[in-house]
Amino acid sequence: MKRAIVIVAGGSGKRMGTDIPKQFLIVGGKPVLATTIERFHTYDAQMQIVLVLPQSQIAYWHKLTAEYHIDIKHDIVSGGETRFHSVKNGLSAIKDADVVGVHDGVRPLVSTATIDRCFDSATQHGSAVPVMPSVESVRFVDENGTSHAVDRAQVRMVQTPQVFRYDILTNSYQQPYSDLFTDDASVVEAAGHTVTLVDGNKENIKLTTPDDLVYAEMLMAK
Repeated sequence: MKRAIVIVAGGSGKRMGTDIPKQFLIVGGKPVLATTIERFHTYDAQMQIVLVLPQSQIAYWHKLTAEYHIDIKHDIVSGGETRFHSVKNGLSAIKDADVVGVHDGVRPLVSTATIDRCFDSATQHGSAVPVMPSVESVRFVDENGTSHAVDRAQVRMVQTPQVFRYDILTNSYQQPYSDLFTDDASVVEAAGHTVTLVDGNKENIKLTTPDDLVYAEMLMAK
């Protein structure tokens, strides 16, 4: 079974309050993106890793790879106008894979167990979306501004990597772009496929705010 992962990293540092894009911030002694790549390489050293970056950030990434001696083999592809187009560009670089995942570059704390569950489920069922139960009360806001309570037992918080059989994912990304495409699962569902949910890990947060960096530093220190 040949595996591949598309790591999408197109964020900025705006919500972090920094001029440096968050995927390049130093956490645990190395760039966030380096740790993310290492997670997948540790899981499967033969896995093809495709990194999708904005064209304007590629030279800076090359500088970081030299400075921090990041020598894990990976292909680099320029991103597109939206995440949808960036993933599509990344998929075009896949050379030979049966199962392909898509992961957020700023989720460096995904566990090996989560990665394994995702690829195993995709191999068996064609898809895998890692999720966590909601620990907060949830309310749905209607178009007119009113809201109502939602049973949180029926709500799941979605993570990545979202993993699919290669043909399912690539065929799904041939459809026209829609604003409703918030992740890969929504793209696959719009193409008529169902998705399988698997357990994620609570540490697998998307680094977005300065508080997230503090949390990540603490976990990496362990």
